[in-house]
Amino acid sequence: MNAQTITSTTTHYPTAPTAEKPETHTLSVLVDNEPGVLARVIGLFSGRGYNIESLTVSETEHAKHLSLITIVTTGTPMVIEQIKNQLDRLVPVHRVVDMTMAGAAIERELAMVKVRGTGENRVEALRLADAFRARVIDATNQSFVFEITGKSDKIEQFVALMLPLGLVEVSRTGIAAIMRGPEAM
Repeated sequence: MNAQTITSTTTHYPTAPTAEKPETHTLSVLVDNEPGVLARVIGLFSGRGYNIESLTVSETEHAKHLSLITIVTTGTPMVIEQIKNQLDRLVPVHRVVDMTMAGAAIERELAMVKVRGTGENRVEALRLADAFRARVIDATNQSFVFEITGKSDKIEQFVALMLPLGLVEVSRTGIAAIMRGPEAM
């Protein structure tokens, strides 16, 4: 006689939650331009253990005293939703838009990249800068400072290529984002 194992496909226990994959989102937050607002927004992130990968802030409407904070953060969809909801509840916040989910957004970053080099490395650095449409904004006999604008991955690729050629220093602005089309945020 053969012994057969019967496997049940039904269970009375709920299935374990599947691990959600972290996603990177760009959030635009329209706030009052007044002292302490940025500290409150940052406090929300630090107090709950959320990471900020990029942060830019600028006054966008001087007459209305409004500033735009652009934050790039990473988390599961549930965490991103929590961040948006908690930001929306802060008193100086007028609007929170998830640029990643809202549709066709344009994101750009500016970087200044200092490269030291002579001879072939110097020529190669200039050739690569031209290929990446980076501008020389300062030059000496020993080094260059390049200005490059574009998507973050383009800047990271440029920096990686400059590393063996004598990369000295990198200064990055963080991401600025805006929606395509005629509508405002």
